[in-house]
Amino acid sequence: MVIGIMKVRLFSSDPQSLKDKRRLVKSLVERLKNKFNISVAETGDLDSWNRCELGIACVSNEAAHADSMLATVIRYIENDGWLEVTDYSTELVYMNE
Repeated sequence: MVIGIMKVRLFSSDPQSLKDKRRLVKSLVERLKNKFNISVAETGDLDSWNRCELGIACVSNEAAHADSMLATVIRYIENDGWLEVTDYSTELVYMNE
């Protein structure tokens, strides 16, 4: 079993308040969960109006598949329109039975 982990830092100049940002981030998180069947949570920059950090995880039986899933997720976020990806990192964790 392989667990793919990704941390994504995002920036947007659109939100005018924390309420706006949370609405936009919640929408993105739900779309990612539904489209890719992954775990997603806002993990950082909770009090910033225009910065956001997401933690994303997926589970697969092959490292190449997990890596491909995370690459697809980052492309989806980049093409979303209102967000700019400022940084991201990925890691694959191998679990032995």
